[in-house]
Amino acid sequence: MVDYEKQFEKPDYEIGVRQTQVASVFRLVYGWMCAGLALSGLVAWYTAVSGLWQRVLMGPGLWICIIAELALVWILSASIRKLSVGAACAMFIVYAALNGLTLSVVFIAYEIALVQRVFFITAAMFGGLAVFGSVTRSDLSQMGAFCGMALWGLIVAVVVNMFFHSSGFDWIVSFAGVLIFSGLTMWDAQKVKLLAQADGGMDGAMRHKAALMGALELYLDFINLFIYLLRIMGRSRD
Repeated sequence: MVDYEKQFEKPDYEIGVRQTQVASVFRLVYGWMCAGLALSGLVAWYTAVSGLWQRVLMGPGLWICIIAELALVWILSASIRKLSVGAACAMFIVYAALNGLTLSVVFIAYEIALVQRVFFITAAMFGGLAVFGSVTRSDLSQMGAFCGMALWGLIVAVVVNMFFHSSGFDWIVSFAGVLIFSGLTMWDAQKVKLLAQADGGMDGAMRHKAALMGALELYLDFINLFIYLLRIMGRSRD
């Protein structure tokens, strides 16, 4: 006589383990992303209200911070497998703090009420995009590749407009930035889901480092969405 209860006990157990692994990866990724955003926000606010920005960001200080941020992102991306978990976490924290220093100009250039409003709009928009990217069954890799290529064009456009100072072109760049990082948010959220589903092949250290990279990508998506929405709404207010 077949014991159907025992027959289905193992698959149910495996499903439960898989769901636990997926939830663990999601907690790591979005936990680190939110921690990075909170740290950047606190550093940006303190730097602005304390007047520290005048000593840190005046002259070459701003460019030193930007170069250091780019270097940290490059090192994390290129050497994540070789780094220890502690080193990767420390670099993520330092990056978030440095980015907070450069973001302090937001509190100086815009009214605090506008910054708060745009932040909540960005959070709602980001949340919707991330949920869609996580639950959709469509393959978003082609869209992600297109947005990645478009990002290089956006960077070139921003640099070019630094010389021409065209307000109309700045509008186009800002709206393009929102569209590009909306697409990247959905794609990066789907990559987190794929990472979680493939979690069984990674040890604890590699899982944590992969989650940090996912958190960094989503962190950058959120920050850039926030900046471009702030530019659009700030100009509309003016």
